[in-house]
Amino acid sequence: MTGLPRHAARAAMAFPLAALAALGVTPAQAQASTINAADTAWMMVATAFVLMMTIPGLALFYSGMVRKKNVLATMAQSLAAVAIISILWVAFGYSLAFVGDGAWIGSLDRMFLAGMTMDGVNPLAKTIPEALFMLYQMTFAIITVALVAGSVADRMRFSAYLLFSIGWFVFVYVPLAHWVWGGGFLASAGVLDFAGGLVVHLSAGTGGLIAAAVLGRRHGYGAENLSPFDLSLAVVGTGLLWVGWFGFNGGSALAANSRAVMAITSTHLAACAGALTWGAIEWMIRRKPSVLGMISGAVAGLGTITPASGYVEPWHGLVIGVIAGLVCFWACTWLKHRFRYDDSLDVFGVHGIGGLTGTLLAGVFATAAIGGTSGLIEGNPWQLLIQLGGVAMTFLWSGAATFVLLKLVGVFVPLRVSREHEIEGLDISQHGEALQ
Repeated sequence: MTGLPRHAARAAMAFPLAALAALGVTPAQAQASTINAADTAWMMVATAFVLMMTIPGLALFYSGMVRKKNVLATMAQSLAAVAIISILWVAFGYSLAFVGDGAWIGSLDRMFLAGMTMDGVNPLAKTIPEALFMLYQMTFAIITVALVAGSVADRMRFSAYLLFSIGWFVFVYVPLAHWVWGGGFLASAGVLDFAGGLVVHLSAGTGGLIAAAVLGRRHGYGAENLSPFDLSLAVVGTGLLWVGWFGFNGGSALAANSRAVMAITSTHLAACAGALTWGAIEWMIRRKPSVLGMISGAVAGLGTITPASGYVEPWHGLVIGVIAGLVCFWACTWLKHRFRYDDSLDVFGVHGIGGLTGTLLAGVFATAAIGGTSGLIEGNPWQLLIQLGGVAMTFLWSGAATFVLLKLVGVFVPLRVSREHEIEGLDISQHGEALQ
């Protein structure tokens, strides 16, 4: 029997240890690391996709649906959300939402990312660096705050929007993210929300509805033509949102695996079904399918599948997309006109109602083979009741907190621009700029 000389064997064993030392990694760290290169690569792409959903996606989608005199002001709100929420997330938002095991809120152990190492992981995402998990969740916080602005487009003072966004992030988004995703009491109760039906869509839609009611209707609402300036911008924005949603829902698997693929597939099919359903309804009622209707249906399908995407089969995505088109069309037409609230860009009708519907449907269609939990169809009716409880808690908390925050902000600055500035346009009155 032959082998290496003893000194050669020692050298062979020493070489990888020396290489690890040169990289600043101890053998113990190397053995303990659970970071997976494929998962990390996918989650970096997913993070970029979700950030793209706010700028330029949501900025284009929203600005294409307002009047020309308010395009830049609408874009400024999305841009400001990215800048402000990113810093607040690093400062304390991430720590309160995803560090610690409190039932109501997390801890400040990661305040300003204290103690975060290159090779450290969060227990909620063990195969990617903690810094990447933090960044990915940051993009969700950003777009949720930015979504709310659509309900008060054309009339909210920029300074009031900034103060409101900070307060809403602190008192609405961070607690909800912890309750549902960070190990809080809703997670413990078994509420299913794969990628944000409650945390993102229902919370933003509810906040937008309350904000629209508190600020009041736009000047000329119901009497003047408030048609969109350039729907082509909104179509481009829809495309960016649609692609970004692959990172939004697929990335919520937190790994490059089959569950991510299933989530992306059901997401795409729901968007297609939502667009076709909304367009078909308009074709039957108004004899013409509008571009605005089709893109609204697509976004409705995307928002509605979000909470269920990691728990259902692809064909369920088609069914959920059709339901989204029907329910959200009803909310944006009959419901809105019945109660005469001026939700400028239908944040409640599309995202709020979509998030609510999708969260309940997750309790209906959840498949154990995909997400590990059975829904009503697989003989677990209790899950639907759990989902209903999550919806009720999110709606009540988001609505009450939004109302209180707006009243507090109104003490310091006027919430709404003056009538003269609204007629002139927010681009000029708030930013001193305008499209020519």
